[in-house]
Amino acid sequence: MLETASVALATFFATIGPIDVAAMFAALTAKDTPAQRFSIALRGILIAAVVLTLFAFLGKALLTSFGISLAALRTAGGILLLLIGIEMVFARESGATSTTADEEEEAQTRQDIAVFPLATPLIAGPGAIGAAILLMADAEGQYIDQLIVFGSLLAILLLTFISLLAASQLQKLLGLTGIHVISRVFGVVLTALAVQFIFDGIAQSGLLAT
Repeated sequence: MLETASVALATFFATIGPIDVAAMFAALTAKDTPAQRFSIALRGILIAAVVLTLFAFLGKALLTSFGISLAALRTAGGILLLLIGIEMVFARESGATSTTADEEEEAQTRQDIAVFPLATPLIAGPGAIGAAILLMADAEGQYIDQLIVFGSLLAILLLTFISLLAASQLQKLLGLTGIHVISRVFGVVLTALAVQFIFDGIAQSGLLAT
């Protein structure tokens, strides 16, 4: 159970990126009042929680309906997480865990950023959605482990909410260098986990069976 919790927490922390989300949130809400920031942060977290919960519990069934096996899910999810991990290590952004340049430009013109880009893709982005599906599917049939995974997701969402409320202070405290250091550390962890998911998926597929 401890291993399941540590893997889930590390994976969700890396794919959601509470510190990175807070930095973007601080920039997008620089002209808003504290009350407005709280409202936007709360709605963004709640919407993201609904999206990630739906994918966590229904994602595998949806993929199965398309004929996608668990082995393929593990392998594909591992590849996606590997790419995200590599981006984090080299402090690059592609849109998997952040907004693209076009999305950021559109966000600057919106009055309400709770749904876009805060809830998605900043919080419930492709990486976080893939991780939720993969980790829940990996714990299939083990209800305690699935509960731990879901609890880990909620814990990181709570941490993200707290980070949003303290966005300005965090940005000043850590600075750009501090944010990148944290991202790189968790990027290395995520990369290792992703490779393990790929190994498990290939092994389960039977492709290497003799």
